[in-house]
Amino acid sequence: MVMRLHSYWRATAPYRVRIGLNLKGLPFDYAPVNLVSGDQHGDRYRALNPQELTPALELGDGRVLTQSLAILEWLEEVHPAPPLLPADPAERATVRAMADVVACDIHPLNNLRIQQQLTALGVDDAGRSAWSQRWIEDGFRALEPMVARHTAGWAFGAEPTLADCCLIPQVYSAERYKVDLAAYPAIRAVAARAADHAAFAAAHPDRQPDARPG
Repeated sequence: MVMRLHSYWRATAPYRVRIGLNLKGLPFDYAPVNLVSGDQHGDRYRALNPQELTPALELGDGRVLTQSLAILEWLEEVHPAPPLLPADPAERATVRAMADVVACDIHPLNNLRIQQQLTALGVDDAGRSAWSQRWIEDGFRALEPMVARHTAGWAFGAEPTLADCCLIPQVYSAERYKVDLAAYPAIRAVAARAADHAAFAAAHPDRQPDARPG
């Protein structure tokens, strides 16, 4: 059965999973979850993902996976070709570390529920933007030398990996928050390459069925 991905068009966590599914060549149905309207808090979605976050991946056999990195690791285990992780254990750890900089250190501080809480605390638009820029820049300063050291076209090596699945959505988010990427040439080079890759292009937020202008 075809898997079903519950996703919001510009949320970066399901964006990662879309890239991974595309890289693996796996078909999936797209189920929009409007995070701004609060669809994630409804009873139907909560039954799929009690954390009320995206993504959720229905496998077609009654099982549901959540958390983007867990889903990507499952994809790697069940559909190992093409690989998202190198064969060498130390290199695998490096790729995971790159992914974790994004998924554990940058993204959690900038997602929608954090933005909503900042608003509730009285932080204005400029303050929220400054907050987001600060944490993205902090993470990119750590990622840039890692990518520069290990790149052969992608974040690690000559083929897309788990690191790219996380990095490219975070670059998209950085552009949304008007982060100046001039200081990160290695990251920018990977993003430019991804823009010309079919799996990444198809996963881009603007190409999703629930995409909205602006």
